[in-house]
Amino acid sequence: MSTLVFRCHGCGGINRVQEARLSSGPSCGRCKRPLDLDAHPHDLDDDALARLIRSSPVPVLVDFWASWCGPCRTVAPHIEALAKATAGHLVVAKVDTDRFKRTAAQLQIRSIPTLAIWKDGELQTSQAGALMGPRLKAFVKPHLS
Repeated sequence: MSTLVFRCHGCGGINRVQEARLSSGPSCGRCKRPLDLDAHPHDLDDDALARLIRSSPVPVLVDFWASWCGPCRTVAPHIEALAKATAGHLVVAKVDTDRFKRTAAQLQIRSIPTLAIWKDGELQTSQAGALMGPRLKAFVKPHLS
């Protein structure tokens, strides 16, 4: 039986859920809110992102974006679809680089969108540009267990 991982949108807690329990509508162990089993991307600030990266037992994909960025808006539905397709195996987060600049500055992000993957608390890779469809899946695939 497989264990999946979901981040609570309410409190940010990391929840491990047995695959067999998905149909029962699991809730967060900390705040008791229903878990988002479609794993919609989480909009995070720098501090919440740092906590997520440290605590996630599964890889974390981060989309660094801005609201004025056309390619960012174009890639957004692809990121959403990837989050749903990899629900429980990957946590997908978004960081608005206009509002939250610290992590983007630390990574020396110069263009957006930029995607980055962390695993076991360590940055694995990053890629500038709008990755979509098969290219986005190929970017993530080597980091999934």
